[in-house]
Amino acid sequence: MTAALTLHGYWRSSAAYRVRIALNLKGVDYAQVSHDLTTGAQRQGDYLAIAPHGLVPALETGGTILIESSAILEWIEATWPTPPLLPESADEAAIVRSMAALIGCDIHPLNNLRVLNRLRADFNASEEQVRAWIHHWIEAGFGPLEQMVAQHGGGFAFGDAPTMADCYTVPQLYNARRFGVDLSPYPRLIAAGEAATSLPAVEAAHPERQPDAA
Repeated sequence: MTAALTLHGYWRSSAAYRVRIALNLKGVDYAQVSHDLTTGAQRQGDYLAIAPHGLVPALETGGTILIESSAILEWIEATWPTPPLLPESADEAAIVRSMAALIGCDIHPLNNLRVLNRLRADFNASEEQVRAWIHHWIEAGFGPLEQMVAQHGGGFAFGDAPTMADCYTVPQLYNARRFGVDLSPYPRLIAAGEAATSLPAVEAAHPERQPDAA
């Protein structure tokens, strides 16, 4: 099954990174359109006509526009069920979704660029304070996530095949390294991330391999 897809994103957006991983693991072709978050391109009128919330990613598919990476990943899974990114068991699928939500709901939104810029502009936070904020929320989420990977992981974050959990953990590990977070307390999470990034499909989604990478 094929579809003409256009992914609106930015090379360093971890939410867009998740979607690239999922599409690559499914073997789905897509075009990319970049919107430079550092210049506020995502808030310009032409992009707001596509995605009124002014965030990336957005996925155009056959006249339909999808926003929010969690919803996009669920749509990808429903549209291309093979290879699966969710286990067949409802219980196990819920565990994978909860691992993804630890990042998508509890870490990433608090470290989003617009939040960090608000700390700087409205609360006069120094760069040292902003970095401490970033570290706090990553560590707060990585602690329980490490426990879940230890309990449910195999070769990957959950079990022995890549799942939606890996679509979230790989970009968040990239962000953690970018901001200098000490990852030594999370050996199982690191191992799962390394297993995932060793896959060609995941490696191809890496930010620095994107056409708009700085």
